[in-house]
Amino acid sequence: MPLSSTLRPLIVLALISVVAMVISVSIGSSAMELGQTLAVLTGGGTELQQTLILDLRLPRTLSAFATGGLLAVAGALMQVLLRNPLADPYVLGLSGGAAVGALLAMLAGVAGIVVSGSAFAGAMLATLLVFGLAHGTGSWTPSRLLLTGVVVASGWGALITLILAMTPASRLPGMLYWLMGDLSHAGTPAPALIILVLVCLLVFPLGRSLNVLARGPMQAAALGVSVRPLEWLIYLLASILTATAVTMAGSVGFVGLVVPHMLRLVLGNDQRLILPACALAGGGLLVLADALARVVIAPEQLPVGVITALVGVPTFLYLLYRSR
Repeated sequence: MPLSSTLRPLIVLALISVVAMVISVSIGSSAMELGQTLAVLTGGGTELQQTLILDLRLPRTLSAFATGGLLAVAGALMQVLLRNPLADPYVLGLSGGAAVGALLAMLAGVAGIVVSGSAFAGAMLATLLVFGLAHGTGSWTPSRLLLTGVVVASGWGALITLILAMTPASRLPGMLYWLMGDLSHAGTPAPALIILVLVCLLVFPLGRSLNVLARGPMQAAALGVSVRPLEWLIYLLASILTATAVTMAGSVGFVGLVVPHMLRLVLGNDQRLILPACALAGGGLLVLADALARVVIAPEQLPVGVITALVGVPTFLYLLYRSR
């Protein structure tokens, strides 16, 4: 693929993402004009404006961008790994494991980094559990991995229901908001952004191998691709991306399912272009969804997962209709 053909859509998506982030930090319970926002972002503005944008809105906006990018790239990788267009980051029960870890921490009365650490540990435990069960005494296949993930996800769902039933009423709202996807308590976005950039840099040289793998393991092996190590790497990277995103914002659905589909209709199916495009488009989409969640019933805030579901369901149905 010519370099210009790769860079042009990425530049457009990057500009759209920057515009989305500027819009996100400009709106809220106290709206600011575009000129004031740009002045603050370039080092000007009053002390109150700097506190409002740089300390409150910008970290949340960057967390939303990182979460959306992580989920979209994880979704694209999962669809290549399972060779199933309906695969998404949550299909293997990773969000369920993260939810159980986070809810147990909340039930124990802890908060902050302990909840995030528990969510990440739960997601990685789910990864090991699904992979171990799917592998069994032999090698795993995409269908076996998918079925194992669906069953394990159902088990996590039962545990989540049990935890919620045992939770005192005073702690239920926070747990339910976390389960629906909530960025209001997202931590520092730097680790998630670093992971997103590193994974994109890692998978870009593997783009040709991923393109071949998407056509089937036998064809990939015939063309000299080390299929099994590549599949393990994809699974590990997708699990880390999903675990990081769920740790940041809880369960935010449909981003990892809809964004890769939308981009494939526009940009084709070259993974060297799709994966970095997913990072930009997924991030920009979740930034706009979070901005809408903050203002639609202001001064109250909706969980961002509600917005992504309301937008994602009709969008995905339309994409399915278009792709028939």
